[in-house]
Amino acid sequence: MSNDNLTMHFKSIAQLHQKAGLAKPKHPLFSITRFEDFPAIENEDRVKIICDFYQITLKTEAACKIQYGQTMFDFDDGVISCFAPRQVSIIDKDFVFAKKGWQLSIHPDFFRTYPLGQKIHDYSFFEYSVNEALIVSEDEEKSLETIFRQIEKEYLLPIDSFSQDLVVSNIDLLLTYCNRYYNRQFVLRKPKNDSLLARFEKLLNDYYENEVTDKGLPTVTSIAAKLNLSPKYLGDCLKSITGQNTFQLIHEKLIEKAKERLSTSQLSVSEIAYDLGFEHPQSFSKFFKTKTQVTPLDFRRSFN
Repeated sequence: MSNDNLTMHFKSIAQLHQKAGLAKPKHPLFSITRFEDFPAIENEDRVKIICDFYQITLKTEAACKIQYGQTMFDFDDGVISCFAPRQVSIIDKDFVFAKKGWQLSIHPDFFRTYPLGQKIHDYSFFEYSVNEALIVSEDEEKSLETIFRQIEKEYLLPIDSFSQDLVVSNIDLLLTYCNRYYNRQFVLRKPKNDSLLARFEKLLNDYYENEVTDKGLPTVTSIAAKLNLSPKYLGDCLKSITGQNTFQLIHEKLIEKAKERLSTSQLSVSEIAYDLGFEHPQSFSKFFKTKTQVTPLDFRRSFN
């Protein structure tokens, strides 16, 4: 690979196998590969990777770097990463595959008619950044490897009428364990998450303490970017602490600031709306009444 800003878009698992120097997949919509079987590659430039299918990797011995967004991430032992279709990642120069572990590739069509086809959209960790990967303990790693081995066993067997059901069931089980371990990770990192909540609240307070006219309303994406987190990961962290997601907390702060201005200033409702970042005063009034069951003017009158 030697072109600048090279983009590789893999529309099929077969294309990925061919480019990586792997054997043709035994199934067009699903494959599982051990990192020990990946051939060495020479990568002279950074490469953008886009795949039209899900990928779940367990790296138990890794020495590779991948950029996700603006962040470089060094994989360490016992790391699970989940990628949704059409997510963009970048592999850096001198990239090498993990020495041990598994890579599972699944096209959405493989389980589209199964309950997992809908359930998988509920797993927000598919939208986490690489640097928000799941770090597993030794015991957790063994549990996950057992499932990977069972999937590999089915992959290598001749296809019969039970093959797809068994593979989908094991993928479902694998994702359930990932969800469990991610929730455990949030709990164990509570002190760090508490610090994140404080930083989040400071960002919102700073936003409203400064002039916000023409800046618009704060968004989940903009706040997450300032915290160097993916929107989904930020939302799940905050929910684990407060029971509310980022969107709800932004709205809560917005109402708090609106009440503050309505009760302590002589600004008109329109001026407050613009000051808070609303483009139209009517939108602010509707939002305020939806959240408080009273209009901004009625709220202000209650203090007179």
